[in-house]
Amino acid sequence: MDSQTAALVAQVIAQYEAGSRDFAGLNLKEALLSGVNLTLADLHDANLVWSNLSKAGLGHANLDGAQLRHANLQGANLQGAKLQGSDLAGANLKGANLSWAILRGTNLTGADLTDVNLQHATLERVIMPDGTILD
Repeated sequence: MDSQTAALVAQVIAQYEAGSRDFAGLNLKEALLSGVNLTLADLHDANLVWSNLSKAGLGHANLDGAQLRHANLQGANLQGAKLQGSDLAGANLKGANLSWAILRGTNLTGADLTDVNLQHATLERVIMPDGTILD
C-alpha cells in the first residue's frame, strides 16, 4: 500500500468514526483494511481490488458495483451486505459471513468460498467460482 492510499485509509477510518458513512466510488486499491469496522458504509462503485479486508466488519454495507477482485475478505462479516453487480473474481472469502447478503449479477469466478455462510443470501445471476451461472 502506497503512502497516498494509507493516508486515504486513515481519513476513511476517521470519517467513519465521526459518523460519516458515504465512501462511494473511492479508490482503495491494495488498501490495508484488515479488521476495520465499516458496518452500514456506502462503498458502492469503490475500487477495492487486491485490498486486505480480512475480518473487516462490513455488515449491511452497500458494495453494489464495487471492484473487489483478488481482495482478501477471509473471515469478514458481510451479513446483509449489498453486492449487486460487484466483481469478486479471485477473492478470498474463506469463512466470511454472507448471510442475508444480496448477490445479484455478482462475479465470483475463481473466488474461494470455503466455509462461507450463505444462509438466506439472495443469489441471482451469480457467476460461481467454477464459471457456472446461478439463475
